[in-house]
Amino acid sequence: MTAGALSGIIVADFSRVLAGPLASQTLADLGADVIKIEKPEGGDDTRQWGPPFVEEGSTYYLGLNRGKRSLTLDLKDPADQQLAHELCRRADVIFESFRPGTMDRLGFGWEAVRQYNPRAVYTSISAFGSSDEGAALPGYDLLVQAMSGYMSITGAADGPAMKPGTALIDLATGLYAATGTLAALQERERSGEGQHVEVALLDSALAMLLNVGSGFLNTGELPARTGNAHPSIAPYQTFPTATGDLALAVGNDAIFTRFCDEIGQPEIATDSRFATNSERVVHRDALIAILSEIFADESAEIWTERLTAAGVPAGPVNDVAQAYEFADALGLEPIVELEGVRSTRSPMRLSRTPAVPQSRPPRLGEHNDELRAWLSEG
Repeated sequence: MTAGALSGIIVADFSRVLAGPLASQTLADLGADVIKIEKPEGGDDTRQWGPPFVEEGSTYYLGLNRGKRSLTLDLKDPADQQLAHELCRRADVIFESFRPGTMDRLGFGWEAVRQYNPRAVYTSISAFGSSDEGAALPGYDLLVQAMSGYMSITGAADGPAMKPGTALIDLATGLYAATGTLAALQERERSGEGQHVEVALLDSALAMLLNVGSGFLNTGELPARTGNAHPSIAPYQTFPTATGDLALAVGNDAIFTRFCDEIGQPEIATDSRFATNSERVVHRDALIAILSEIFADESAEIWTERLTAAGVPAGPVNDVAQAYEFADALGLEPIVELEGVRSTRSPMRLSRTPAVPQSRPPRLGEHNDELRAWLSEG
């Protein structure tokens, strides 16, 4: 098997739940040797999160921990503390997602580790940051979504604030943590020194506001929920059809002209209310009323075929099964199987050092013997 881009990099992963394990799984996919440190009683919380469960355990846990080795340690036990210190001494990267200050009290904080492993990249993930005020707040993705404003912009205009279908802020935080860690590893090649990388869920949530955050910061206007519509582009939303919903993404005026030609309504593109994107946003309600009547006459499949052939971005709202089938039909091979565990393939495609999962997610303490022996060597 081709060595991964991070082959030879040792990762000590003290993190748990989602953001940290996703970050370390990303490095594992790229070839790093990730050693997952878990509490002896029960391990990572996500091992109990379900249903659904399969023979190998919680599917939640299985989705975040492939390619790792599991070592159970009681970080309050002196003998296990010694093994943890030795692992931190050997590691290139350390991930942790305890409440700020916890690793310091246990003796494995950044300031302690850098004294005996100055080359370590030490990545800390928290909910609200490491200030005294932030550290005092417990946090999960749902809470951060609510308090960051993210939920306030999600959902129907006349409905309640909603969360997305996945723990989106945790996911973003994991990817930001992986990115920051890789940047620090690259800088280490120049300086020879590691550094402390900190990523907070609240920071990630605010960054993920993207254009909505920029709009507020530069105008002072609070954004409103717009459902599946886009606040700055029209038409850019879903429409009911004869058989299901259709997503339509008209990103510029040229596409809008092609779109109007294809639906047999070229005059819409020259209507002064709709001739430019800015005007279409202002007159969105009138435009959507017209288009909704047109889309209701045919199926989502027919509209997708017609509009795609005309160079107009459109597609059906797939369920999860249909989404995997669609990706497979495109040749993306979205599913990998690891000793009976099915997993979504890494989206990173490197030509020489592909991101290839090395093993199924580990059982709790599965690698205790080999890792304890290795850490006890001279």
